[in-house]
Amino acid sequence: MVELLAPARDFAALESALKNGADAVYIGLENYNMRAHTDNFSLDNLGDAAERCHQQGARLYVCTNTVMRDSDINHLKTVLPKIKAARADAIIASDLGVLKIARDEDVDVHLSVQANISNLESLKLLHELGVKRVILSRELSLNEIKELNSESPIEVEVFIHGAMCLAISGRCFLSSYLYQKNANCGECLQPCRKEWKLICQDENEFSPDSKEDNEIRDDNGIKKDNEISVSLGENTPTNEQGDGGFKGHILSPRDLCMVEHIGELIDAGISSFKIEGRARPADYVATVTRVYREAIDSYENSQWKFQDRWLDELKKVYNRGFDTGFFFQTPYKTSSYNQATHSKQDVGEVVNYYSKVNAAEIRLWNPLEVGDEIIIQGPTTGSIIQPVKSMQIMGKNIEKSEGRENVGIFIEDKVRPGDLVYLRVERIK
Repeated sequence: MVELLAPARDFAALESALKNGADAVYIGLENYNMRAHTDNFSLDNLGDAAERCHQQGARLYVCTNTVMRDSDINHLKTVLPKIKAARADAIIASDLGVLKIARDEDVDVHLSVQANISNLESLKLLHELGVKRVILSRELSLNEIKELNSESPIEVEVFIHGAMCLAISGRCFLSSYLYQKNANCGECLQPCRKEWKLICQDENEFSPDSKEDNEIRDDNGIKKDNEISVSLGENTPTNEQGDGGFKGHILSPRDLCMVEHIGELIDAGISSFKIEGRARPADYVATVTRVYREAIDSYENSQWKFQDRWLDELKKVYNRGFDTGFFFQTPYKTSSYNQATHSKQDVGEVVNYYSKVNAAEIRLWNPLEVGDEIIIQGPTTGSIIQPVKSMQIMGKNIEKSEGRENVGIFIEDKVRPGDLVYLRVERIK
Protein backbone atom coordinates (compact mmCIF):
# COMPACT_ATOMS: atom_id res chain seq x y z
CA MET A 1 0.00 0.00 0.00
CA VAL A 2 1.20 3.48 -0.80
CA GLU A 3 2.32 5.74 2.07
CA LEU A 4 0.56 9.09 2.56
CA LEU A 5 3.17 11.55 3.84
CA ALA A 6 1.96 14.82 5.38
CA PRO A 7 3.85 17.93 6.56
CA ALA A 8 3.88 19.48 10.04
CA ARG A 9 5.28 22.79 11.23
CA ASP A 10 4.18 22.32 14.85
CA PHE A 11 2.34 19.87 17.11
CA ALA A 12 -1.11 21.10 16.04
CA ALA A 13 -0.27 20.29 12.43
CA LEU A 14 1.31 16.97 13.42
CA GLU A 15 -1.81 15.89 15.31
CA SER A 16 -3.95 17.02 12.37
CA ALA A 17 -1.93 14.84 10.02
CA LEU A 18 -2.17 11.78 12.27
CA LYS A 19 -5.88 12.16 13.02
CA ASN A 20 -6.73 12.53 9.34
CA GLY A 21 -4.96 9.44 8.09
CA ALA A 22 -1.30 10.21 7.43
CA ASP A 23 0.94 7.14 7.38
CA ALA A 24 3.98 9.32 8.01
CA VAL A 25 4.79 12.93 8.88
CA TYR A 26 7.83 14.98 7.93
CA ILE A 27 9.01 17.88 10.05
CA GLY A 28 11.75 20.50 10.07
CA LEU A 29 14.48 20.77 12.67
CA GLU A 30 15.73 24.22 13.63
CA ASN A 31 18.64 25.37 11.40
CA TYR A 32 18.58 22.32 9.13
CA ASN A 33 15.55 22.53 6.84
CA MET A 34 14.10 24.39 3.88
CA ARG A 35 11.49 26.36 5.89
CA ALA A 36 13.60 28.50 8.23
CA HIS A 37 10.97 31.26 8.45
CA THR A 38 8.21 29.07 9.88
CA ASP A 39 7.80 27.22 13.15
CA ASN A 40 10.04 24.19 13.50
CA PHE A 41 10.65 21.40 15.95
CA SER A 42 13.63 21.30 18.30
CA LEU A 43 15.80 18.52 19.65
CA ASP A 44 14.00 18.96 22.98
CA ASN A 45 10.56 18.03 21.58
CA LEU A 46 11.64 15.72 18.76
CA GLY A 47 11.21 12.64 20.95
CA ASP A 48 7.66 13.68 21.79
CA ALA A 49 6.87 14.10 18.08
CA ALA A 50 8.26 10.65 17.26
CA GLU A 51 6.34 9.07 20.14
CA ARG A 52 3.04 10.59 19.01
CA CYS A 53 3.60 9.24 15.50
CA HIS A 54 4.57 5.76 16.68
CA GLN A 55 1.55 5.56 18.99
CA GLN A 56 -0.62 6.05 15.90
CA GLY A 57 1.34 3.50 13.86
CA ALA A 58 2.89 6.27 11.75
CA ARG A 59 6.48 7.18 10.93
CA LEU A 60 8.42 10.42 11.46
CA TYR A 61 10.97 11.84 9.04
CA VAL A 62 13.25 14.79 9.87
CA CYS A 63 14.40 17.27 7.22
CA THR A 64 18.13 18.03 7.11
CA ASN A 65 18.20 19.01 3.45
CA THR A 66 19.78 22.47 3.33
CA VAL A 67 23.10 23.28 1.68
CA MET A 68 25.78 22.03 4.07
CA ARG A 69 29.14 23.72 4.64
CA ASP A 70 31.87 22.19 6.80
CA SER A 71 30.64 24.02 9.90
CA ASP A 72 27.13 22.68 9.30
CA ILE A 73 28.39 19.14 8.81
CA ASN A 74 30.48 19.30 11.98
CA HIS A 75 27.49 20.47 13.98
CA LEU A 76 25.21 17.86 12.42
CA LYS A 77 27.65 15.18 13.60
CA THR A 78 26.66 16.13 17.17
CA VAL A 79 22.94 16.43 16.31
CA LEU A 80 22.43 13.21 14.36
CA PRO A 81 22.92 10.86 17.35
CA LYS A 82 20.20 12.85 19.15
CA ILE A 83 17.85 12.46 16.16
CA LYS A 84 18.51 8.73 16.28
CA ALA A 85 17.95 8.63 20.07
CA ALA A 86 14.60 10.41 19.56
CA ARG A 87 13.63 7.42 17.36
CA ALA A 88 12.97 9.34 14.18
CA ASP A 89 12.46 6.84 11.37
CA ALA A 90 14.62 8.57 8.76
CA ILE A 91 16.18 11.87 7.78
CA ILE A 92 15.61 13.70 4.51
CA ALA A 93 18.94 14.87 3.11
CA SER A 94 20.36 16.29 -0.11
CA ASP A 95 24.07 16.38 0.75
CA LEU A 96 26.44 13.44 0.28
CA GLY A 97 28.32 14.44 3.43
CA VAL A 98 25.10 14.09 5.41
CA LEU A 99 24.56 10.70 3.81
CA LYS A 100 28.04 9.65 4.95
CA ILE A 101 27.57 10.58 8.61
CA ALA A 102 24.00 9.19 8.64
CA ARG A 103 25.34 5.88 7.37
CA ASP A 104 27.99 5.94 10.10
CA GLU A 105 25.20 6.42 12.66
CA ASP A 106 22.99 3.74 11.04
CA VAL A 107 20.21 6.27 10.32
CA ASP A 108 17.99 5.71 7.28
CA VAL A 109 18.24 8.40 4.59
CA HIS A 110 15.63 9.60 2.11
CA LEU A 111 17.32 11.69 -0.58
CA SER A 112 15.62 15.05 -0.99
CA VAL A 113 14.00 16.42 -4.13
CA GLN A 114 16.75 19.06 -3.90
CA ALA A 115 19.13 16.42 -5.29
CA ASN A 116 17.13 16.44 -8.54
CA ILE A 117 17.32 12.69 -9.16
CA SER A 118 15.96 11.98 -12.64
CA ASN A 119 17.50 8.74 -13.93
CA LEU A 120 17.92 5.04 -13.17
CA GLU A 121 21.74 5.07 -12.92
CA SER A 122 21.51 7.58 -10.08
CA LEU A 123 19.00 5.37 -8.29
CA LYS A 124 21.31 2.38 -8.63
CA LEU A 125 24.29 4.32 -7.29
CA LEU A 126 22.30 5.71 -4.37
CA HIS A 127 21.21 2.17 -3.52
CA GLU A 128 24.88 1.17 -3.33
CA LEU A 129 25.52 4.15 -1.05
CA GLY A 130 22.81 3.01 1.35
CA VAL A 131 19.97 5.41 0.53
CA LYS A 132 16.59 3.86 1.37
CA ARG A 133 14.32 6.17 -0.61
CA VAL A 134 14.55 8.95 -3.21
CA ILE A 135 12.15 11.86 -3.63
CA LEU A 136 12.21 12.12 -7.41
CA SER A 137 12.70 15.33 -9.35
CA ARG A 138 9.49 17.31 -9.78
CA GLU A 139 10.25 17.71 -13.48
CA LEU A 140 9.58 14.07 -14.40
CA SER A 141 6.44 13.00 -16.24
CA LEU A 142 4.25 10.18 -14.98
CA ASN A 143 5.46 7.90 -17.79
CA GLU A 144 9.09 8.60 -16.88
CA ILE A 145 8.32 7.85 -13.22
CA LYS A 146 6.71 4.55 -14.21
CA GLU A 147 9.77 3.53 -16.21
CA LEU A 148 12.16 4.49 -13.41
CA ASN A 149 10.12 2.77 -10.75
CA SER A 150 9.84 -0.47 -12.67
CA GLU A 151 13.60 -1.00 -12.31
CA SER A 152 14.43 1.06 -9.24
CA PRO A 153 16.24 -0.88 -6.48
CA ILE A 154 14.97 1.59 -3.83
CA GLU A 155 11.70 3.24 -2.85
CA VAL A 156 10.57 6.31 -4.78
CA GLU A 157 8.50 9.19 -3.46
CA VAL A 158 6.78 12.01 -5.34
CA PHE A 159 4.96 15.21 -4.46
CA ILE A 160 1.24 15.03 -5.18
CA HIS A 161 -0.09 18.31 -3.75
CA GLY A 162 1.03 21.80 -2.80
CA ALA A 163 3.14 24.73 -3.92
CA MET A 164 5.40 24.40 -6.94
CA CYS A 165 8.66 26.30 -7.37
CA LEU A 166 9.70 27.90 -10.63
CA ALA A 167 13.26 26.62 -10.20
CA ILE A 168 14.46 23.10 -11.02
CA SER A 169 13.46 20.95 -8.01
CA GLY A 170 13.45 24.06 -5.83
CA ARG A 171 17.09 25.01 -6.36
CA CYS A 172 16.62 28.75 -6.77
CA PHE A 173 18.99 31.70 -6.42
CA LEU A 174 16.52 34.56 -6.94
CA SER A 175 15.88 35.28 -3.25
CA SER A 176 19.60 35.21 -2.52
CA TYR A 177 20.36 37.54 -5.42
CA LEU A 178 17.68 40.09 -4.53
CA TYR A 179 17.61 39.93 -0.73
CA GLN A 180 20.71 37.97 0.33
CA LYS A 181 18.37 35.31 1.74
CA ASN A 182 19.45 31.87 0.55
CA ALA A 183 16.52 29.72 -0.58
CA ASN A 184 18.74 26.63 -0.45
CA CYS A 185 19.30 27.25 3.24
CA GLY A 186 15.59 27.63 3.97
CA GLU A 187 15.44 31.45 3.88
CA CYS A 188 13.47 31.99 0.65
CA LEU A 189 11.39 35.21 0.65
CA GLN A 190 9.51 34.06 -2.47
CA PRO A 191 10.09 36.99 -4.84
CA CYS A 192 8.65 34.72 -7.53
CA ARG A 193 5.21 35.32 -6.05
CA LYS A 194 5.39 39.06 -6.74
CA GLU A 195 4.08 40.84 -9.80
CA TRP A 196 6.84 41.30 -12.38
CA LYS A 197 7.17 43.52 -15.43
CA LEU A 198 8.56 41.87 -18.56
CA ILE A 199 10.10 44.18 -21.18
CA CYS A 200 11.72 43.23 -24.46
CA GLN A 201 14.65 45.56 -25.12
CA ASP A 202 14.49 45.21 -28.91
CA GLU A 203 10.92 46.59 -28.85
CA ASN A 204 9.20 43.27 -29.63
CA GLU A 205 5.77 43.30 -28.08
CA PHE A 206 4.89 40.46 -25.72
CA SER A 207 1.32 39.19 -25.62
CA PRO A 208 0.51 37.29 -22.41
CA ASP A 209 -1.35 34.36 -23.91
CA SER A 210 -0.75 34.13 -27.64
CA LYS A 211 2.24 32.10 -28.76
CA GLU A 212 1.84 33.36 -32.30
CA ASP A 213 2.13 36.98 -31.18
CA ASN A 214 5.31 36.15 -29.28
CA GLU A 215 7.27 35.00 -32.32
CA ILE A 216 10.46 37.00 -32.79
CA ARG A 217 11.12 38.30 -36.31
CA ASP A 218 14.01 40.21 -37.82
CA ASP A 219 13.79 43.60 -39.54
CA ASN A 220 12.57 41.95 -42.74
CA GLY A 221 9.73 40.14 -40.97
CA ILE A 222 11.43 36.75 -41.14
CA LYS A 223 10.66 34.55 -38.13
CA LYS A 224 13.68 33.73 -35.95
CA ASP A 225 14.25 30.30 -34.42
CA ASN A 226 14.12 31.45 -30.81
CA GLU A 227 10.42 31.84 -29.95
CA ILE A 228 9.35 33.42 -26.71
CA SER A 229 6.00 32.31 -25.36
CA VAL A 230 4.48 33.43 -22.10
CA SER A 231 1.17 32.21 -20.67
CA LEU A 232 -0.14 33.80 -17.50
CA GLY A 233 -3.20 31.64 -16.91
CA GLU A 234 -6.84 32.53 -17.17
CA ASN A 235 -7.15 33.94 -13.65
CA THR A 236 -3.99 36.04 -13.67
CA PRO A 237 -4.53 39.79 -14.02
CA THR A 238 -2.16 41.45 -16.48
CA ASN A 239 -1.32 45.02 -17.25
CA GLU A 240 -0.07 45.47 -20.79
CA GLN A 241 2.47 48.27 -21.00
CA GLY A 242 3.23 50.80 -23.68
CA ASP A 243 6.93 49.96 -23.60
CA GLY A 244 6.71 46.61 -25.36
CA GLY A 245 6.10 44.69 -22.18
CA PHE A 246 3.48 43.69 -19.63
CA LYS A 247 3.06 43.14 -15.91
CA GLY A 248 1.88 39.93 -14.28
CA HIS A 249 2.70 37.09 -11.90
CA ILE A 250 4.76 35.37 -14.56
CA LEU A 251 7.08 33.56 -12.10
CA SER A 252 4.37 32.15 -9.83
CA PRO A 253 3.13 28.65 -10.76
CA ARG A 254 -0.18 27.29 -9.61
CA ASP A 255 -0.27 24.61 -6.93
CA LEU A 256 0.10 20.94 -7.71
CA CYS A 257 -3.10 18.89 -7.23
CA MET A 258 -3.25 15.23 -8.25
CA VAL A 259 -6.35 14.07 -6.40
CA GLU A 260 -8.14 13.32 -9.68
CA HIS A 261 -5.28 11.04 -10.75
CA ILE A 262 -4.67 9.01 -7.60
CA GLY A 263 -5.35 5.72 -9.40
CA GLU A 264 -2.75 6.41 -12.08
CA LEU A 265 -0.16 7.30 -9.42
CA ILE A 266 -0.88 4.15 -7.40
CA ASP A 267 -0.65 2.01 -10.55
CA ALA A 268 2.78 3.53 -11.21
CA GLY A 269 4.04 1.70 -8.10
CA ILE A 270 5.18 4.81 -6.22
CA SER A 271 6.03 4.09 -2.59
CA SER A 272 5.05 7.40 -1.01
CA PHE A 273 2.74 10.30 -1.89
CA LYS A 274 4.02 13.56 -0.39
CA ILE A 275 1.96 16.63 0.48
CA GLU A 276 3.91 19.90 0.38
CA GLY A 277 3.16 22.46 3.09
CA ARG A 278 5.43 22.57 6.13
CA ALA A 279 4.69 26.30 6.43
CA ARG A 280 0.92 25.72 6.39
CA PRO A 281 -1.36 25.76 9.47
CA ALA A 282 -3.07 22.77 11.06
CA ASP A 283 -6.43 23.19 9.27
CA TYR A 284 -4.65 23.07 5.90
CA VAL A 285 -2.85 19.86 6.88
CA ALA A 286 -6.08 18.33 8.22
CA THR A 287 -8.11 19.11 5.10
CA VAL A 288 -5.55 18.06 2.50
CA THR A 289 -4.56 14.88 4.37
CA ARG A 290 -8.19 13.84 4.86
CA VAL A 291 -9.06 14.34 1.20
CA TYR A 292 -6.11 12.33 -0.09
CA ARG A 293 -6.69 9.62 2.53
CA GLU A 294 -10.23 9.16 1.26
CA ALA A 295 -9.11 9.15 -2.36
CA ILE A 296 -6.33 6.60 -1.78
CA ASP A 297 -8.56 4.32 0.29
CA SER A 298 -11.34 4.40 -2.28
CA TYR A 299 -8.97 3.28 -5.04
CA GLU A 300 -7.16 0.64 -2.98
CA ASN A 301 -10.53 -0.78 -1.87
CA SER A 302 -11.68 -1.04 -5.50
CA GLN A 303 -14.39 1.55 -4.89
CA TRP A 304 -12.87 4.38 -6.92
CA LYS A 305 -15.14 7.15 -8.03
CA PHE A 306 -13.85 10.69 -8.12
CA GLN A 307 -15.80 12.93 -5.75
CA ASP A 308 -16.32 16.58 -6.71
CA ARG A 309 -16.45 17.42 -3.00
CA TRP A 310 -12.73 16.51 -2.71
CA LEU A 311 -11.81 19.44 -4.93
CA ASP A 312 -14.33 21.65 -3.15
CA GLU A 313 -12.65 20.87 0.18
CA LEU A 314 -9.15 21.47 -1.19
CA LYS A 315 -10.28 24.83 -2.55
CA LYS A 316 -11.40 25.95 0.92
CA VAL A 317 -7.84 26.11 2.24
CA TYR A 318 -4.93 28.16 0.93
CA ASN A 319 -4.18 27.56 -2.74
CA ARG A 320 -3.03 29.43 -5.83
CA GLY A 321 -5.26 27.50 -8.18
CA PHE A 322 -4.48 23.95 -9.27
CA ASP A 323 -2.36 22.29 -11.93
CA THR A 324 -0.98 18.80 -12.57
CA GLY A 325 2.64 19.95 -12.67
CA PHE A 326 4.94 17.98 -14.96
CA PHE A 327 3.04 14.70 -14.65
CA PHE A 328 1.31 15.12 -18.01
CA GLN A 329 2.81 18.25 -19.57
CA THR A 330 4.97 21.24 -18.76
CA PRO A 331 2.97 23.46 -16.39
CA TYR A 332 2.22 26.82 -17.94
CA LYS A 333 -0.53 28.40 -15.88
CA THR A 334 0.42 30.96 -13.26
CA SER A 335 -1.42 32.40 -10.29
CA SER A 336 -1.33 35.79 -8.65
CA TYR A 337 -2.78 35.20 -5.20
CA ASN A 338 -4.46 32.87 -2.73
CA GLN A 339 -7.51 31.38 -4.45
CA ALA A 340 -8.97 29.60 -1.42
CA THR A 341 -12.76 29.79 -1.43
CA HIS A 342 -12.84 30.19 2.36
CA SER A 343 -10.89 32.02 5.06
CA LYS A 344 -10.86 31.79 8.85
CA GLN A 345 -11.49 34.44 11.50
CA ASP A 346 -10.33 34.24 15.12
CA VAL A 347 -13.48 34.15 17.31
CA GLY A 348 -12.56 32.56 20.65
CA GLU A 349 -10.80 29.89 22.67
CA VAL A 350 -11.74 26.75 24.56
CA VAL A 351 -12.11 27.18 28.32
CA ASN A 352 -13.10 23.62 29.21
CA TYR A 353 -14.36 20.36 27.73
CA TYR A 354 -16.99 18.12 29.33
CA SER A 355 -16.47 14.65 27.87
CA LYS A 356 -19.62 13.13 29.43
CA VAL A 357 -21.83 15.37 27.31
CA ASN A 358 -19.40 16.10 24.48
CA ALA A 359 -19.61 19.82 25.06
CA ALA A 360 -16.99 22.54 25.07
CA GLU A 361 -17.15 25.79 26.98
CA ILE A 362 -15.85 28.44 24.63
CA ARG A 363 -15.00 32.04 25.41
CA LEU A 364 -16.17 34.08 22.42
CA TRP A 365 -14.89 37.53 21.59
CA ASN A 366 -16.63 37.76 18.22
CA PRO A 367 -20.15 36.79 17.02
CA LEU A 368 -21.03 33.15 16.30
CA GLU A 369 -24.33 31.46 15.43
CA VAL A 370 -25.81 28.01 14.92
CA GLY A 371 -24.98 26.75 11.43
CA ASP A 372 -21.58 28.44 11.28
CA GLU A 373 -18.59 26.26 10.47
CA ILE A 374 -15.80 26.42 13.03
CA ILE A 375 -12.20 25.23 13.24
CA ILE A 376 -10.70 24.31 16.63
CA GLN A 377 -6.91 23.96 16.73
CA GLY A 378 -4.37 23.07 19.39
CA PRO A 379 -1.04 21.25 19.85
CA THR A 380 -2.74 18.06 21.10
CA THR A 381 -6.14 18.49 19.48
CA GLY A 382 -4.79 19.08 15.99
CA SER A 383 -7.47 20.68 13.82
CA ILE A 384 -11.19 19.89 14.08
CA ILE A 385 -13.58 21.29 11.49
CA GLN A 386 -17.33 21.06 12.14
CA PRO A 387 -20.58 23.04 12.00
CA VAL A 388 -22.11 24.56 15.12
CA LYS A 389 -25.12 22.29 15.63
CA SER A 390 -26.26 23.76 18.94
CA MET A 391 -25.23 26.49 21.36
CA GLN A 392 -26.20 27.17 24.96
CA ILE A 393 -25.75 29.74 27.71
CA MET A 394 -26.54 28.63 31.27
CA GLY A 395 -28.38 25.55 29.91
CA LYS A 396 -30.63 27.54 27.55
CA ASN A 397 -30.45 27.07 23.81
CA ILE A 398 -29.54 30.13 21.78
CA GLU A 399 -29.27 30.69 18.02
CA LYS A 400 -26.61 33.38 18.10
CA SER A 401 -24.03 34.97 20.38
CA GLU A 402 -22.72 38.48 19.83
CA GLY A 403 -19.47 37.53 21.52
CA ARG A 404 -17.81 38.68 24.77
CA GLU A 405 -19.38 35.76 26.63
CA ASN A 406 -18.90 32.05 27.30
CA VAL A 407 -21.08 29.56 25.42
CA GLY A 408 -21.46 25.80 25.36
CA ILE A 409 -21.14 24.04 21.98
CA PHE A 410 -21.50 20.37 21.14
CA ILE A 411 -18.10 19.03 20.05
CA GLU A 412 -17.91 15.30 19.44
CA ASP A 413 -14.11 15.06 19.52
CA LYS A 414 -12.18 16.03 22.62
CA VAL A 415 -10.79 19.56 22.70
CA ARG A 416 -8.64 21.21 25.34
CA PRO A 417 -8.39 24.49 27.28
CA GLY A 418 -6.39 27.02 25.31
CA ASP A 419 -7.34 25.61 21.90
CA LEU A 420 -8.12 28.44 19.49
CA VAL A 421 -11.48 28.67 17.76
CA TYR A 422 -11.91 30.08 14.26
CA LEU A 423 -14.96 30.85 12.16
CA ARG A 424 -14.64 29.55 8.60
CA VAL A 425 -16.31 31.92 6.14
CA GLU A 426 -16.67 32.07 2.39
CA ARG A 427 -14.37 34.62 0.83
CA ILE A 428 -15.84 37.52 -1.12
CA LYS A 429 -14.26 37.65 -4.57
